[in-house]
Amino acid sequence: MNRKLRVGILFGGKSAEHEVSLQSAKNIFDVIDKTKYDVVLIGIDKEGKWYLNDESRFLLNADNPKLIKLNTANDNLALIPGDKNDQMLNVQNNKTIGQIDVVFPVLHGTYGEDGTIQGLLKFANIPFVGASVLGSAVGMDKDVAKRLLRDAGIPNAKFKVFDNSTRDDINFSEIIAELGLPLFIKPANLGSSVGINMAHDEDEFIIAINDAFKYDRKIIIEEFIKGREIECAVLGNENPIASVPGEILTDKSRHEFYSYDAKYIDEKGAGLDAPAKLSTSLTKEVQTLAVKAYKVLCCEGMARVDFFLTDNDELYINEINTIPGFTQISMYPRLFALSGIPYTQLIDRLIQLAIDRFDKEKNLTTSFDL
Repeated sequence: MNRKLRVGILFGGKSAEHEVSLQSAKNIFDVIDKTKYDVVLIGIDKEGKWYLNDESRFLLNADNPKLIKLNTANDNLALIPGDKNDQMLNVQNNKTIGQIDVVFPVLHGTYGEDGTIQGLLKFANIPFVGASVLGSAVGMDKDVAKRLLRDAGIPNAKFKVFDNSTRDDINFSEIIAELGLPLFIKPANLGSSVGINMAHDEDEFIIAINDAFKYDRKIIIEEFIKGREIECAVLGNENPIASVPGEILTDKSRHEFYSYDAKYIDEKGAGLDAPAKLSTSLTKEVQTLAVKAYKVLCCEGMARVDFFLTDNDELYINEINTIPGFTQISMYPRLFALSGIPYTQLIDRLIQLAIDRFDKEKNLTTSFDL
């Protein structure tokens, strides 16, 4: 009898999206097929320390998204790059924890979705789910992603970029002359709507600028596009497939846009209409554009592509998420469930995609004779 694959679920992290990652990890652990996989829970706290977590107590306040926390009363781990059979060391007893066959990172945001952990895992010779270094880094940086999409002829909102060196050049009058009002102000490298604000006047604009710079050294100022919020999930490596699209229905009486609170805290903040009520031709257009964006941004494994759909049926890509949420209300697993790939099977497919990519890369030549 073949042994079960050991899957390391890597979660938490130093990002402002730490708590969202905890929720995603809990849901993946709950649905993964434990008859096929031995699960190793690897939590990272907000200071970057790694923990080997016991499955019975790896989270505190697990059922309350406002209070959920990583349980740090567990043994510390250290990564050992290059050793196939013993990649991680329990610091407390100085013993390795054995081979991990594949890692499933659910580290949303910086230090997890931006290519950093992907580079570390590649260096450690461990297969991992999701985009590799380049796709992760490109997808995370809204500035770079928007420029690549624009150059590929994929519509997205007009924008301006500023960093710490050009912060003093931000001029409200000049920006609204070019982009109009209201405006969205965003950290360039973050997700889950953290640090994102809508500004209707100069006072709100200044507050939003200061807030965005708290989370990143580079920010995006973007025109407002009025439209429906459509999302499409993509799965695959060389030949990706798209799910049926879904629609975010934000309760405008509670939240002006699909904010962090509307996504994860306020149970009545937003609804999900899936499949989205679109014509057959529009559905196909969303799916085609989602796969095109996925390829342009060098994604692999999985991603969720977010759109705005105007009253004139024009599609604009808002952003791409290379490690989409896997919480109970997250759109990515829900859309694929509606497309015929239920949650547990989706986890299987993602793990297999990671192993397939690793096996192909392993066969590449890394030296040559002079």
